[in-house]
Amino acid sequence: MCFSSSSSSSGRKRGRPRKTDSTTSLANRIEKKYKLSGELEWVDQIPECPVYHPSTEEFQDPLAYIQTIAHQASKYGICKIVSPWKASVPASDVLTKDQPGFEFDVYLQHLRLHEWNENDQGTFLMVKGKRTYKSFEKVANKEFAKRLRKQPTASLPPAYVEKKYWRAMARGIGQVEYGANVDGSAFSSHLNDQLGQSNANLKTLPLLPQSALRLLDYQIAGVTVPMLYIGMLFSTFAWHVEDHFLYSINYHHSGAPKVWYGVPGNEASEFDKVALEHVYTPGVLPRGGVDGAAAKLSEKTTMFPPNLLLENHVPVYKAVQTAGEYVITFPRSYHGGFNAGFNICEAVNFTLDDWFPLGASAGHEYAKNCKLGNIPYEELLSKEAINLSKSAVLASQSPVKTSLINHCQSLFKLHLQLNRLGAEFFDSPKSQGTIVCEVCKRDCYISFVECDKCFRVSCLFHEFKSLNCCQLHKPKVDKSEVNSLEQLCEGKLVVFVREDINDVADAYEKFQQEHCSVPLNKQKTQATGEGTATTETGEEGEGKPSSLIALSLRQKETQE
Repeated sequence: MCFSSSSSSSGRKRGRPRKTDSTTSLANRIEKKYKLSGELEWVDQIPECPVYHPSTEEFQDPLAYIQTIAHQASKYGICKIVSPWKASVPASDVLTKDQPGFEFDVYLQHLRLHEWNENDQGTFLMVKGKRTYKSFEKVANKEFAKRLRKQPTASLPPAYVEKKYWRAMARGIGQVEYGANVDGSAFSSHLNDQLGQSNANLKTLPLLPQSALRLLDYQIAGVTVPMLYIGMLFSTFAWHVEDHFLYSINYHHSGAPKVWYGVPGNEASEFDKVALEHVYTPGVLPRGGVDGAAAKLSEKTTMFPPNLLLENHVPVYKAVQTAGEYVITFPRSYHGGFNAGFNICEAVNFTLDDWFPLGASAGHEYAKNCKLGNIPYEELLSKEAINLSKSAVLASQSPVKTSLINHCQSLFKLHLQLNRLGAEFFDSPKSQGTIVCEVCKRDCYISFVECDKCFRVSCLFHEFKSLNCCQLHKPKVDKSEVNSLEQLCEGKLVVFVREDINDVADAYEKFQQEHCSVPLNKQKTQATGEGTATTETGEEGEGKPSSLIALSLRQKETQE
């Protein structure tokens, strides 16, 4: 993108960016690619997401309330909830008076769409420097007046601002600032602030009993601890799904609206397909197919107009979020949007029970891409399952149960395979937290494989043809080039299992008993010399009680 600059010879004063032939040509191509010419009638054709108005009593436990609406609201990908409480201490006071010296990193965003070819992939956020609340507000209001020729207090139809946004993105002229991913919170700690003292305070919400994130022993910024998003006119958040397909909740503290687009989670693959066929060219993708498009989208740098989704029969819904409203995004729901002026919003993640199957899918995708996650799925599943198994109120259809059963059965079969290869099994201390596979970055909590010589670790979800370390951890040099055998690890892989595995095994047995038609006391199981397991049905590894799970997971039982 080209900008005009002042010239001492011409005496031209610095002013608004001037289009050149190259930018005009690019703008024409962008308009054609994304079909952004004309009146943009499609803006008015995007249906609104559902809006909920809970009472103060209903919203005393916000996650319990979200559970009651999730079945309906998740069909839209996003929904709005109007808070029954209003903050008595304004966010501006929290950030200026209660937090003196508050300042934050500001990112620069070029207002333009990209062709997404080898010559035009673009960057989305570039660090510009730090601003205070007041200095950012001043810049934001100036930008609003310049672009819309209105005062920031003007009440403009959302569709009018929305069309202005997409025309600006098509023309590709100018830039804005965005205070994204800002550490901190604008919820008040004052005792007389009902919103700040409620469970709907985003500093409290991720740690409520329904959210498995409460089980983490550490904090994760933006996931378990909220972050602020301080926007100005047309500052943009790109299309993305939440990390690990988590739920997210965003609260609008004050200022101009935030415009959201959301796609139902069950349409995520179709969304990826649209991006593959209508946004990206093959040369910019890390690999081919929809997996490549999904990987590129996960970088959170891609924005394109939702008319592409409408034209390809992918449902998309809109939320115009104003002060005092929450926006919920559901697991694996793509969402993106922009700000309609200066505003302060705050967001954090959480889970509900129905997240666990999707969390497993996210973990599989991460491992396939060798992407390091930021939450330990296997640890959360194990701890939540143990808690559920000991609960007096045992939810009969909880997705936690089926997720644990499926996960344990997978681990069981993998242990049997390693046992056939002659692997030794050892206990790992229960104080051992989650560790990361050095091959695929998968998180390991229940069990892992380690070389007895170089001590490199891996998860169990790999093809083990032998117990030789080198067949799993490939040497970085060709074997013919190795001058010394010491450069190749001749170690042997051994298996470690948590010494408190019986807690997980007991939960498995309890859940499996509810799902098995044959009573456990009538199932005949045995461990053969090779470590295989059989049941009355003769199927290996199916219908096994926890005693057999423990048998497959602990050193002495499996070896004897």
